[in-house]
Amino acid sequence: MYVKGSLEKCIRIAVLCQSEALVQQTVCHQYLKGAKKLRPDLGRFTLAIDGPAGAGKSTIAKCLAQNLRCTYIDTGAMYRTVGLFCIQNNIDYTNEDAVNSVLSQIGIDIIYEDNAQKIYLNGVDVSTAIRTQEVAAAASKVATYKEVREALVDMQRKLAATKSVVMDGRDIGTVVLPQATLKIFLTASAEERANRRLLEYEAKGMEVAYDVLLKEIQERDDQDANREVSPLKKADDGIEIDTTSLSIEEIIERIAHLLQERL
Repeated sequence: MYVKGSLEKCIRIAVLCQSEALVQQTVCHQYLKGAKKLRPDLGRFTLAIDGPAGAGKSTIAKCLAQNLRCTYIDTGAMYRTVGLFCIQNNIDYTNEDAVNSVLSQIGIDIIYEDNAQKIYLNGVDVSTAIRTQEVAAAASKVATYKEVREALVDMQRKLAATKSVVMDGRDIGTVVLPQATLKIFLTASAEERANRRLLEYEAKGMEVAYDVLLKEIQERDDQDANREVSPLKKADDGIEIDTTSLSIEEIIERIAHLLQERL
């Protein structure tokens, strides 16, 4: 039987592959080098997702990691943990020297339970405690300190050294994983990002004014873009996706296709 696109005198094996990482509607032949594209979740890769606050990085990264059956690393949670330690121990997190002096006392462990990342501070689960506005403000500040970033970047690279990961943050594609398989830069209007944050807080039963959130996001954008150490910017070989009018499913599908092309 002749099939268009096939090679003559080849032994054919039909394989059914069900993978949420692969979006394909037609049947085609795959030979040696192309066969691995059928399962991008099986070949080791690093997917870097950067972007400003509220752009949807964590939501998208978590979904992609689940679909691709790989490890999700939330780097922002690490900076929040440093900020939380400072708050709990009355350390002035606006004082860089004060924060640097206690770095050796901060033990951060990332553990995966039930396909979810949990973060521990000196043996205590702080996965929920770090998700407050106060901690977010502290994280934003300590993230500008060189020694803090160097310590956490080293940890992040070690986590990605031996397995496939989806890692999100603000300098993943530019600093942490400059050789990442795929670099994505997610963005959205400040107004849309503020509205998303508002919905997140409301879902948690927290009352926060939209205007306050919008101002915080605008200030965070300015701080992230203009900080001296690892400023927020798209990698030269990164792909920017404006998520303002896109659904989560549309974003995930687009990134999955891009990753598939690189494997």
